[in-house]
Amino acid sequence: MNGTDYAGAPGIMGGSSNNVELSPDEKRGLRRAVAGIVSRTESYLPEGYIVGSELTYGSNGPEATVAVRPPAGHPVSAGFQPDAEDIKAGLDDADRDEVAKGLAASAAAQVMHAMGDDPVPVAR
Repeated sequence: MNGTDYAGAPGIMGGSSNNVELSPDEKRGLRRAVAGIVSRTESYLPEGYIVGSELTYGSNGPEATVAVRPPAGHPVSAGFQPDAEDIKAGLDDADRDEVAKGLAASAAAQVMHAMGDDPVPVAR
């Protein structure tokens, strides 16, 4: 029978829920980690870039998204779902810094792409 398979795989009717319950301390720690990524991303960018984040808790556990809206070009974002060990141990500083640098570089590339090869100077 067609249409009863999960994602077209025979015999699999649905994905298992990876419901991760977080303690209030773990939620605060995750919020701080995401806020740290936002702060680091802002530190790599000049004024005019808007950086924000969203933290949601779904059936597959917590999911964090950090996004940058550059002054020109398309917004860029990075999302991740930390597992229980990452939440308990805290997100690694090197990983946070890597995400922040990647977002800043992608946002800057969006501006460069939007402006093209020959930008017109607006002041001297």
